[in-house]
Amino acid sequence: MATAKEVKFLLTCCRSCRSLRGPQSRAFAALVPGVSQVDNNSDFLGKKPHRKHPGILRLPHVRLPQALANAAQLLLLEKPVRGIEKQVQALSNYLWSRHLPVEPEELQRRAADLEKKFLENQDSTQTEEKLRGAVLQALRRTTYHWQRLSYNEELSLIYMAARLDGGFAAVFRAFHEIQARTPEFQPQTLMDFGCGTGSVAWAAHSTWGQSLREYVCVDSSAAMLGLAEKLLKGGSESGKPCVPGVFFRQFLPVSPKVQFDVVVSAFALSELPSKADRIEVVQNLWRKTSHFLVLVENGTKAGHRLLMDARDLVLQEKEKSPLDLQPGFVFAPCPHERPCPQLAASKSLACSFSQAYHPIPFSWNKKPKEETFSMVILARGSPKEANRWPRITQPVLKRPRHVHCHLCCPDGHMQHAVVTARRHGRDLYRCARVSSWGDLLPVIAPSSSPLSPAEEPTES
Repeated sequence: MATAKEVKFLLTCCRSCRSLRGPQSRAFAALVPGVSQVDNNSDFLGKKPHRKHPGILRLPHVRLPQALANAAQLLLLEKPVRGIEKQVQALSNYLWSRHLPVEPEELQRRAADLEKKFLENQDSTQTEEKLRGAVLQALRRTTYHWQRLSYNEELSLIYMAARLDGGFAAVFRAFHEIQARTPEFQPQTLMDFGCGTGSVAWAAHSTWGQSLREYVCVDSSAAMLGLAEKLLKGGSESGKPCVPGVFFRQFLPVSPKVQFDVVVSAFALSELPSKADRIEVVQNLWRKTSHFLVLVENGTKAGHRLLMDARDLVLQEKEKSPLDLQPGFVFAPCPHERPCPQLAASKSLACSFSQAYHPIPFSWNKKPKEETFSMVILARGSPKEANRWPRITQPVLKRPRHVHCHLCCPDGHMQHAVVTARRHGRDLYRCARVSSWGDLLPVIAPSSSPLSPAEEPTES
C-alpha cells in the first residue's frame, strides 16, 4: 500500500510531466477553470432551465409535411419502378460516396508525374506512342470518373424516394438555425438553386410560411421540375398547390437587380462539372442574396471542402469591396471567419452535423434515420458578438461529474474542453451536459490566453 506522501509525490510528478507537453496542452484549455463563465446576457438562467439555454439548436425527429409524404407515396403507386428498393439504395450510396470532378490542371500534373515515373523505371527506347498509352491507362485506373447525372422521369422518382425526406431534414435544420437565432427575421422571398424535388420550398414554408410570399425554384432538369410541381399539387397535375406562390424555372433570373431574402443551394453545387462553374454560380447566388445564403451538401470531406471554398470566395469578395454597405459574414456554423481548422489539421475531418428524421413510410423505409450533412450560412451585415459562441463539432461525451466537448472557437482553433462543476461552475457544467453535437455553448471566453493544465489551480 502506498502512503499518503507517496501518492502526493506521484501526483506532483504527473503534473510536472503534463507541463512538459508544450503546445499539446492547449487542446484541453478552451474553458479556463474559474475564469470562463456562462454568457447570460439574455438572462436565461433566471427564466429558463439549463436544458433550454440559447445555444440549444438540435431538433427532435423531423417529419415531412403530411401532404408531401402522401403525394410521394401516391406518385410511386401510380408509376411503380421495378426493383425500386435496390435502386434507391444504389443511388443513395452513389451520391454519398461521390467525389468532386478532377480539374484539368490537376489531371495534367498527374499525367506529367506518371510520364516522368515511366521514363525513370522503363526502357528508354520506348516509343512516344506507347508511353502516352501507358500514361492514359494509368490515369484511367487511378482517377475518379465523375459523371453528370441526367434525370429522366424514372430517375427523378428514384431520387425522390431516396433523398426527399433526408434533404428536407437537413435544410429544415439549417432554416431552424436562422429562425432560432434571429426570430425577428421574416423573409418574403426565397430562391432555390437546383431545387430537385422541391423539398427546400416545403421546408421554408414549414419555417416561415406566414411571411413568405414568393418561392422561385430553379433546376435544369425538366423532369425534376415536373415532379416537384406534382408533389406540390398533391401528386397530380391539376390539383391546387399546397404551398402558394411557388414558381418553377430552368434558368436563374438574369437581372442583377433581382434579389431574394433567402437564397438556397442544397446538394446542388456538387452537381456542377468544374471549379470554375462553382465559382460562377456562388458569385451569382451571393449577388442575388439580400439577407441569407444557405449552402448544404453531404457531410463528407468532399462536401465540406466544397462549402469551405464557397465560404472563402464570399469572404474574399468582402475584402475586394471594402465600401460595400452590406458585406458578408459567416452566420453558421463557424463562430469566426478564419481558415477552417478542420482542413488545417494534420488529418483533415469533415465538419458535419446530424439530424434525425422519420422517413417516408415506404415498405422498405419505416425506421427513423439520421441525415449527416455539412452546411454554411452566409449573411449580409455585421456579426453580433453575442452570437460568437463556440460550436460543438462532435457528439458530447458525458461522464460522471465531467463532460468532454470538442469546440470550434471564435479564435479559429479547435479545442477539446473537459468541463466540471467544481472547476467551471454549476451553470456552465449543466449547460455543457445538456448540449449536443451542433449546438452552441453560451460561454464567455477569457480575454487572456488560456491556462495550460499545468497552470490550472490545483485541487486540495
